[in-house]
Amino acid sequence: MSNEVLVWWFFLCVVSAANVMALTYSGHLLLRRQGQIPREVYASRKLQFLLSAGYVLGCAYRSALPVFDVQRICLFDSWFSSVIVGRSVATVAELCFVTQWALLMREIADVTQSKAGRWTSMALVPLIAIAETCSWYSVLTTANIGHVIEESLWGLSAALLVVSLFSVWPRCSERLRPALLLTGIAGVAYVAFMFLVDVPMYWSRWLQDEASGRHYLSLQQGVLDASARWVVSHQWQVWKSEVAWMSLYFSVAVWLSIALIHTPAFDRQARSVPKGHLQPA
Repeated sequence: MSNEVLVWWFFLCVVSAANVMALTYSGHLLLRRQGQIPREVYASRKLQFLLSAGYVLGCAYRSALPVFDVQRICLFDSWFSSVIVGRSVATVAELCFVTQWALLMREIADVTQSKAGRWTSMALVPLIAIAETCSWYSVLTTANIGHVIEESLWGLSAALLVVSLFSVWPRCSERLRPALLLTGIAGVAYVAFMFLVDVPMYWSRWLQDEASGRHYLSLQQGVLDASARWVVSHQWQVWKSEVAWMSLYFSVAVWLSIALIHTPAFDRQARSVPKGHLQPA
C-alpha cells in the first residue's frame, strides 16, 4: 500500500472509531435526559439516535472497507469489500441520514406553522429514495449518468432544506437562531460542493465514457459483476479522485448526524403585536 493511501485509510479508521465513541456517549447523555425533557421531545431524539446509529455505523463500515463503485476497486480482497455489499450498506445509511433531516424539518415546521417546511420535510425522503435508485443504476451498469442525477438530487434536497430553514427564521426563538444559521451555512457549503465539484466530476466521467464508446452492463449483468468482481488497488493515483468527498462524507456529515441527536426543543418566537393588528400565521 502506498504511503498516501495508508495515511488516508488510517485517517478514515481513526475518525470512524471516534465517531462510534461519540455516538455511544450521545446515547448515554440522551438516556440521562429521560424525564428531564418533555416526553415527545425525548421520543423524537431517541428516534434521531437510532437513525444516527444506522448512519454512523454504515459510514464506519465503508471507511474500513472503502470501495470505488463503478470501477469495482477496493483496498482489501474480500467479498465484504464488494460493491454489492458496500452499496447496500450505503443505501441504508443514507436513507437513515435523510430521514433525520426530514424529521427535524417536520418538527420545526410544526412549531413555526411553516407550509414550506412541511412540504420540504415530506419531499426529502422520496427525493433521496430516487437518488439511491439512480445510484444503483450507475453502480450496476457502470454508467455515470445515474450518479449525475443522484448527486443533483442530493444537492437539490439540501437547497430545499436551507431555504426552508431560513424561511422559518423570524418564527424561531432567538436562542435557536445560531443553530439555524450554522446549519444553513453548512447547507450552503454542501450545495456549492455538490454543484461545483461533485456533479461536474461525474458529468465529466460520463462524457469521457461516451467519447470512448464504453460498453455498459445490463442490470442483470451488473448484479452478477458487482457481487463477484472486485479489483484490489493500493495506488494513490487510483484513489485520489475519491479522497476529498469520502473524507468529508465520513467525518463532517457523520458529525452533523450525531449533532441532530442533541437538537434542543423548538419553540415559537414570542413577538409583540401592535393593537388592532392580527399576528400573522
